[in-house]
Amino acid sequence: MCGYCKKLMKRAVVWVLLGEKVDLACTVDILVTDNDIIHTYNRDYRGLDKTTDVLSFPMQIFDRPGWNGLCAAECDMDTGYLPLGDIIISAEAVRKQAAEYGNSVLYETTYLIIHSTLHLLGYDHNNEANEKTMHDKSKKIMQEMGFAIDDQ
Repeated sequence: MCGYCKKLMKRAVVWVLLGEKVDLACTVDILVTDNDIIHTYNRDYRGLDKTTDVLSFPMQIFDRPGWNGLCAAECDMDTGYLPLGDIIISAEAVRKQAAEYGNSVLYETTYLIIHSTLHLLGYDHNNEANEKTMHDKSKKIMQEMGFAIDDQ
């Protein structure tokens, strides 16, 4: 991924954290990889033997989705930052999906990072109501970041 994509990923994480009113310094690690590597992670950690676009590995437990639901935070003793978790994103899948949906790579990358950061904060799309919540939050953040949204 290009240098601008990396800056945009960081910016997307920050927009989610600001939108959720996170009031602690946090870390989110992002690994940009290919379809083979993300397939391995998906198989080994989720039991799904297939490739995917993005994976989220939260390091905190929330009573309910969102920052106000934080129940127990353990900050890194060396940095003082709260590790929210890890995001793994496949650059191959991003390029493919961007072409399929008629989006730019920057748009697709940003959307997936926002989506994954919401997962790190306890959001899920395990039912219709939760899926709508995640979609609405993602859409709002994309608009705030300056992306034109057409309800894809």
